[in-house]
Amino acid sequence: MELVGHDYDFLEFAERIKRKTGLDLLSYKQDQVRRRLTSLRDRKGYRTFGEFYRHIEKDPSVYRAFMDQLTINVTEFFRNPDRWEFLRNQILPDIVSRTKRIKCWSAACSTGEEPYSLVLSLAGVLDLQHIEVHATDLDTAVIDKAREGRYSMASVKDVPPDKLKRFFQVENGQYVIAEDIKKQVRFRQHNLLSDPFDKGYDLIVCRNVTIYFTDEAKVQLYRKFAQSLKPGGCLFVGATEQISNPEQYGMSSVSVFFYKKL
Repeated sequence: MELVGHDYDFLEFAERIKRKTGLDLLSYKQDQVRRRLTSLRDRKGYRTFGEFYRHIEKDPSVYRAFMDQLTINVTEFFRNPDRWEFLRNQILPDIVSRTKRIKCWSAACSTGEEPYSLVLSLAGVLDLQHIEVHATDLDTAVIDKAREGRYSMASVKDVPPDKLKRFFQVENGQYVIAEDIKKQVRFRQHNLLSDPFDKGYDLIVCRNVTIYFTDEAKVQLYRKFAQSLKPGGCLFVGATEQISNPEQYGMSSVSVFFYKKL
């Protein structure tokens, strides 16, 4: 099939973005990513993706808008509380029965609600010093917000009242998470599609991320997640991200959103 001009324009844009950021736009579902980025390009008044890229290069605010458009940073503490209850009641007791220290990874952690929810879930089950949570995201701006640990009332609405009282302080209408919780989380930038993965995790949480990736990218990602888990460790995904035939990755289904490494 012969490419038309606008295809070349976008493909060249994608190649430049990959060289600049390591982000492979072609690993995203093309209808979605092109629609989102074309909408932003048009709102900014650029006629082509080539013009759009030139402004990304020279104007940090345009680059920031590009990242905001591409990444979905919608999150809150204990998002979908019933799944976190399953984690606390079914998954964590099994993991804790086999180890005195737990190593977790919140992949695509956004502004930090998810990794902090992991520490809060484990607090009281293990001493805090025995909890290690790695939290990564492509977007450095949301990582900076996560490190601050300051949240709106809407973000903490599903935090259990006892934990809200014990581990948060209210300052100027915001909920600030306690330093002893923050200390257990290590934030860093990471590209899921291209950067190497650490090993030896008891639990990996990656929710509402792979829905934007191509099937080929998903296969690569699930294989790498499985390799990063300890035997008996679990991968926690979004409810719409069920893994077909998890056995091909050496995992079995515990529920529609938890997969255990064999």
